[in-house]
Amino acid sequence: MAGLYIHIPFCKTRCIYCDFYSTTCSDRTDTFIDALCLEIEQRKEYLNGESIDTIYFGGGTPSQLSAAHFSKVFDAITAVYGPITAKEITLEANPDDLTEEYVKQLAELPFNRISMGVQTFNDDTLQLLKRRHSAMQAEEAVRRCRKAGFNNISIDLIYGLPGETRQSWKADLEKAIGLNVEHISAYHLIYEEDTVLYTLRQQHKVEEVDEDSSLLFFEMLIDQLREAGYEHYEISNFAKPGMYSRHNTSYWQGISYLGCGPSAHSFNGVSREWNVASLEDYIKGISEGCRNFEKEELDHITRYNEYIITTIRTHWGASLNYIEKEFGKEYLDYALRMADTHLQSGKLERNDDNLRLTRTGIFLSDDIMSDLLWVEE
Repeated sequence: MAGLYIHIPFCKTRCIYCDFYSTTCSDRTDTFIDALCLEIEQRKEYLNGESIDTIYFGGGTPSQLSAAHFSKVFDAITAVYGPITAKEITLEANPDDLTEEYVKQLAELPFNRISMGVQTFNDDTLQLLKRRHSAMQAEEAVRRCRKAGFNNISIDLIYGLPGETRQSWKADLEKAIGLNVEHISAYHLIYEEDTVLYTLRQQHKVEEVDEDSSLLFFEMLIDQLREAGYEHYEISNFAKPGMYSRHNTSYWQGISYLGCGPSAHSFNGVSREWNVASLEDYIKGISEGCRNFEKEELDHITRYNEYIITTIRTHWGASLNYIEKEFGKEYLDYALRMADTHLQSGKLERNDDNLRLTRTGIFLSDDIMSDLLWVEE
């Protein structure tokens, strides 16, 4: 079983915090779709015959595409992999794109999961972030998706926003819980270089929240969502029982995936590759049969370190049996030795075969993962 990620680079406007590859030049949409379908065909051997279990349309803003565009992409997928039987097919969407008519069209396509970029229910902050929707539009979009038959809805939230307080974050969490969505992803705001937000901070026009507030917001997130019945299955992800994101979980479990579109990454267990982060160069390369991409072969150490980073962050943890089987006893002994201090302090726990973060350890996850990484002398 494998995953298929499709990167749609188009955005109507750019959010001030985003550093994902995107473009506001939508005049090349049809040409891009042609190139995307061609790439799906050109790379049909990448997954070595594995069936597609999940399909994820990310971006950018995939909901900028029309139903006809999606139909064309699904036809291309079917032509290569046969009838679509993927258990989870996700569309990332902006709330203001999800009009009643558009949602009806989406419901007639193979999509069975909607991931909505809400970020906050505070209208002033939404305007600061240059988001196109209002809090009311976000709530209405969730209701429209539910009415259209979508029973797997995820929303994204951001905390640590400029000017955020305990009260405003509590209000955001209460709004999200009140919508009764199946999945919530919540990420701390990062001031990425080369973003408008980073420049605003450098100019002292916005202030970053202090560390104590960040820890408080994360603690509130965990407590309020757990109390509401959500399972905390990865550092930033919460779901109702049985409603984990299958696609994202496949990343953390090291399952192969093919990424199509500009800047999209692919992984087959032994190497990673990523397409050029340029719409024009992407279209040109695909059209000429000479895809523009970079590739990294993963050596033993890199594969071990990636395994630690992707598994420790989940509630399943890192399998000690897998480490010994895949990397050897030397790596197992190293992992246990480096984990010992954290086991003794109660930040890690050993549950049967697995090393897992405890509630205390979640707040120090970066430091713990760093300690477990193999560092060459």
